[in-house]
Amino acid sequence: MAQIRLLTDQDFNEAMERQTKLRVFQDDHVVDMGGVIVRFDDQTVVVQTGVSEISYHDRRKCEFFEMRRR
Repeated sequence: MAQIRLLTDQDFNEAMERQTKLRVFQDDHVVDMGGVIVRFDDQTVVVQTGVSEISYHDRRKCEFFEMRRR
C-alpha cells in the first residue's frame, strides 16, 4: 500500500472525489486512520470515519496521507 501526502487543494479534492482512506498525523502520531474527506478549506479538513464519527483536523498542524493500493 502506498502513502501519498496531500498538500494542495487539488490533492485534497482528488482524495475527496475518490473517497480514498486517509491517515492523519499530528506531532508524529497517528490521530486518525481509515476515514475519508467530506469537506476541507484553507484551515480545516473534515474526515468521516463512520456513520456518526466526524473529526476536524487543523490543516496547518496535521499531515494527511492518502492510502492507495499499488
